[in-house]
Amino acid sequence: MGGAVSAGEDNDDLIDNLKEAQYIRTEEVEQAFRAIDRADYYLDEFKEIAYKDLAWKHGNIHLSAPCIYSEVMEALELQPGLSFLNLGSGTGYLSTMVGLLLGPYGVNHGVELHPDVIEYAKQKLDQFIRTSNSFDKFDFCEPSFVAGNCLEISLESSAYDRVYCGAGVQKEHEEYMKNFLKVGGILVMPLEEKLTKITRTGLTSWETKKILAVSFAPLVQITKTDNGRRHPLHLPPPNVRSLQDLARIAIRGRIKKTIKQEVTCREVGGSLKPQRRYKRKRLRRRRMETIVFLDKEVFASRIPNPFDDNNNCEDVEEDPREEEERVVIDTKPEPPVSFLREKILSLPLPDPLKYYLLYYREK
Repeated sequence: MGGAVSAGEDNDDLIDNLKEAQYIRTEEVEQAFRAIDRADYYLDEFKEIAYKDLAWKHGNIHLSAPCIYSEVMEALELQPGLSFLNLGSGTGYLSTMVGLLLGPYGVNHGVELHPDVIEYAKQKLDQFIRTSNSFDKFDFCEPSFVAGNCLEISLESSAYDRVYCGAGVQKEHEEYMKNFLKVGGILVMPLEEKLTKITRTGLTSWETKKILAVSFAPLVQITKTDNGRRHPLHLPPPNVRSLQDLARIAIRGRIKKTIKQEVTCREVGGSLKPQRRYKRKRLRRRRMETIVFLDKEVFASRIPNPFDDNNNCEDVEEDPREEEERVVIDTKPEPPVSFLREKILSLPLPDPLKYYLLYYREK
C-alpha cells in the first residue's frame, strides 16, 4: 500500500504533500518539519521509505506516520516557553521538532520504556545539534529523556502545559493522563482508536475533540516487583539554566538580531540583487494512508481528508525557463550558508569561546 510520497523524493516533498492535504496548516509547524529530515531517524537500510506516509517499526524503534505527527503538532498549539511531556518519546523525532518551537526557556521531557531506544534518541539528538544546517535558525529547547513506564510516574511530578502520549490509551487510563496537565493545558493522545485533543479549562473541567481515526499499539501495562511494590518513576526536575547557558542564549540572540538588521539595511539600500522568483510546480493531491506495525501484525487504515475533492489541481503557468533553471539547481545545489556561524567565527574571541557559542557544531 503506497504512502503520500513515493520513494526517491526528499523531506521537502513530503512536507509539500502534507500541506497540500491540509495536515500541516500553520507556518510554525511547517518550519519545524522542514528543519528536521525524517530520514535521519531511520536506520540506513530503511531510509528509502522515510518519505512515505507510513509508520515504521524495527525492534523497539518506532516512528508514527508523518500525517499523525502533523496532526499532533498542530493540535498541541505550541508556543515559546511552554513545558512539554512526551509519553513514549521513542526516537526523539517529535520531541526535537517540539523543541524548535518551545525556545530556550521551555521545558521538554520525554519518557521511553526501552533504554536502547533512549540511547538511539540521544545519538540522533546529538547528531542534529552538531551537524544540522537548520539548528542555527532556531532557539532550541533540548529534550531530556528518562527510561521507565509512563503509567508509573510519581504523583508528585509537576504538571505540564502540553502532553502527548504515543501509545494507545484505554478509557481506564484517561483520568490518569489528565492529571499531567496544568489548567489551560492541552493533552493529545490516541484514546479508544481516535486521536483525541483534551484541553483543561479548569480544575475539574475539560473540553474534548476527536481529531481522526488511528491504530496505535496499546500502553504497556505496569508490572509489580518481586515484593509486590511498584517503584514510581520520577521525571526530570524543571530546567535551571546556568549563567553560562543564559549568556550563550543572549549572545546568539543578539548576533541574530544584528544579522537581520544588516540584511534589512542592504535590502533598503538596494545593494542586494532581487532574487528571480518562479511559480512552484503544481502538487497532485494524494490520498494519505497510514500503515501501523504492531509486533508481527500490520494494521492498515486510510484516514479521510475532509479537504479532498474530485477535482484535479489546476496547472499553473510557469516561466518557460523554469525547467532549465530547475535542472541546474537540482544538480548543483549551493551549500547552505549559516550567517550566524560565519559571524561568530569572525568575532575577536578565543577559539574555545567561539566553539561554545556554536554548541561545538561540526558544520
